Amino acid sequence: MFAYAVRRVLFTIPMLFFVFTVIFFIMRVAGGDPTYSILGEHASAEAVVQLRLKLGLDDPLSVQYISALKNLIKGDLGNSLINDRPIAPQIMKVLPYTIELTIAAIIIGLVIGIPSGVAAALKRNGMTDYLLRVFSLAGLSMPSFYLGVLLLLAFSVQLDWFPIIGFTRSENFLDRLHCLFLPALSLGLNKAAFVSRVTRSNMLERLGSDYVRTARAKGLSEFKVIFKHTLKDCMIPIVTVSGVYVGVLLGGAILTESIFNRPGLGKFLVEAISQRDYNAIQSGLVFYGILIVLINLAVDIIYGFIDPRVKYE
Repeated sequence: MFAYAVRRVLFTIPMLFFVFTVIFFIMRVAGGDPTYSILGEHASAEAVVQLRLKLGLDDPLSVQYISALKNLIKGDLGNSLINDRPIAPQIMKVLPYTIELTIAAIIIGLVIGIPSGVAAALKRNGMTDYLLRVFSLAGLSMPSFYLGVLLLLAFSVQLDWFPIIGFTRSENFLDRLHCLFLPALSLGLNKAAFVSRVTRSNMLERLGSDYVRTARAKGLSEFKVIFKHTLKDCMIPIVTVSGVYVGVLLGGAILTESIFNRPGLGKFLVEAISQRDYNAIQSGLVFYGILIVLINLAVDIIYGFIDPRVKYE
């Protein structure tokens, strides 16, 4: 197991290098000139040329790439092209809010999705199954940002149960949870629908298998048959789709943070894009890429704990 984990960790190094390379060249080829965002649309050509030289934007792409890669390895993300402040502290300041929102959405998605998927499989083609399948279809069809607006209108504007602003700087855990609930729910319900469908299909596939019939023939309780044997065997596909869907949640967090006026990496990126801040956009995207790669690494390692038969090949 240890060797498997080490190999998976080593595999992430070239993956992170690839992610950084793709993001760097996409940013340089995408177009747009940040110098006009800094100097204004009516800046003189001479001022633009001088600023581009100062920022190194006229250097060959290979020179810019090597310089950026060296700085990344040293942990230096450079300064913002707009306010000339170091980018790393700005990202580290907002990153916990995005991680907090994503983890809360994952928990909501699993807590709702797995039981509903099990219930739908056990009540196959019954009223419960039909209702849960309609819920899953609605959850998959409705974008999280649209659901977020509906939740705000219903529970914040009309009922006044939750604050309109989805964050607080209070150190009180309950206050933070109260503000976090609606943004996390808007993301988590979408994931719950996805997990529910995956759980249902895998449960149905395994409920008719030989080992389930054998467990029932041995006189095991239905609870043990369902949760100790059948559901446990479904955990690898559930963990797999959960890991894949985290990338969707991180992408959805960009709009969710804007709707609920939460600080976070998504809102940081939106502001950087509007200002054409190459360095900030590149750094934010690199952090997103690193998070997704690390999550995939965690999923691979979890495989080994769920099923000891999993080996690195």
